[in-house]
Amino acid sequence: MAKKELLKTLIALTQAELPFNRMERDVILPENPDSIITVPGVRRAGKSSLLMLAVNKLLANGVKREQILWINFDDERLTGMQTEELDEVLSAYREMFPDMNLKDVYMFFDEIQNIIGWDLFVLRVFKSYCPHVYVTGSNAKLLSQEISTALRGWTLDYEMLPLSFSEYCRFTRVDAHSHLESDKAKRYAAMENYLHGGAFPQVVLAPDKSTKLKRLQGYFNTMLLRDLAERHKIKNIEGLRYFLKRIMLNLTKTTSINGIFNDMRSSGANVNKDDLYDWAEWAVEVYMFVRYPKYSASLVKENQSLRKYYVIDTGMRQAVLMPQSTDNGKLLENLVALDLFRRRGEGRKIFYWMEKHECDFVVQREDYVEGLVQVTWDMTDEDTRKREIEGLKEAARGTKCGKLTIVTREQKETIEEDGYRIEVVGIEEWLTR
Repeated sequence: MAKKELLKTLIALTQAELPFNRMERDVILPENPDSIITVPGVRRAGKSSLLMLAVNKLLANGVKREQILWINFDDERLTGMQTEELDEVLSAYREMFPDMNLKDVYMFFDEIQNIIGWDLFVLRVFKSYCPHVYVTGSNAKLLSQEISTALRGWTLDYEMLPLSFSEYCRFTRVDAHSHLESDKAKRYAAMENYLHGGAFPQVVLAPDKSTKLKRLQGYFNTMLLRDLAERHKIKNIEGLRYFLKRIMLNLTKTTSINGIFNDMRSSGANVNKDDLYDWAEWAVEVYMFVRYPKYSASLVKENQSLRKYYVIDTGMRQAVLMPQSTDNGKLLENLVALDLFRRRGEGRKIFYWMEKHECDFVVQREDYVEGLVQVTWDMTDEDTRKREIEGLKEAARGTKCGKLTIVTREQKETIEEDGYRIEVVGIEEWLTR
């Protein structure tokens, strides 16, 4: 089949499928942006599905299905498509709908990075023909930073991560806000599953634990092999696998790459220290981890500090490490770390505080600290209670911040101490606020 005829078939098949059958997400793409919309994020978080939801919204608001031009360039029939053939996408659409002005068309290009020179085509389409262009791609071929660079500042990024707790409740048909006792019990059970089973959409919807486990292990292996090893030509696969697991094991603690290097060398592993620093950087780039530095008024000290790493999905960590203990406190802190990352927005940075005492999270907006957050499973133990409060008060004195919070599994109270007011909230309230 000639390329143009194949493209017509793909366009027609997608239009016949509309609207797409997809669950709503919290992220909503704009209908009439002044920029090219790109959707970066972790593998299997639902980037393509977010484009589909944008299509559904357009249809609900009166856009005709004939105005939707959707091409998934990951289709094996388009393998080997050349740059000069991209114009056939427009030509195919024009022949199908000769009376349609391209400025009224909404163009969705999924996995277009498979074609060399795609960026020049997308820029030309956006600048000359169509103001509604949406693009997403695989981390194995093109990272979010590279998409923005390739499109020369003409993009608006809408980041896609695993499900928030509100989204998780929506996917599992649990009321995230009801005060009925029966709904509270369902929400409590949902939180246990969210904490230990993770939040990748297809894992959440999987029919049984065995399928969930296989999918999570598969996601980790695909990220390791395709997004990291294949992309960066890493030959030492087992060394990379061990290194990533070591970071996962160190959850909630500061991670010394140099320390891991010394351990690996002492056990006979043939690794290079600089490679480990690169591996850590690349793992953050593909969203396997989020990473926070130590808070400091000195930029130099901040950059030289050890980082804390949090895994992008607690379920994936559980599936990969198969821990014998429940690790509840670590997983709870990881949920808060991801929630802060999801909500960080423009001008907001996340740190940890560590001096004589420790505070898990320092939230800075522009040039001032707007919040301090501690995370602990519960505060019934007096030593734990004292440690968490002292860490908050020390960080408050050092940052001049007055908004202090402790997130627990389910406790709720207000603590007044030494002129500070500390709000203690349960994780469900924190995540659905």
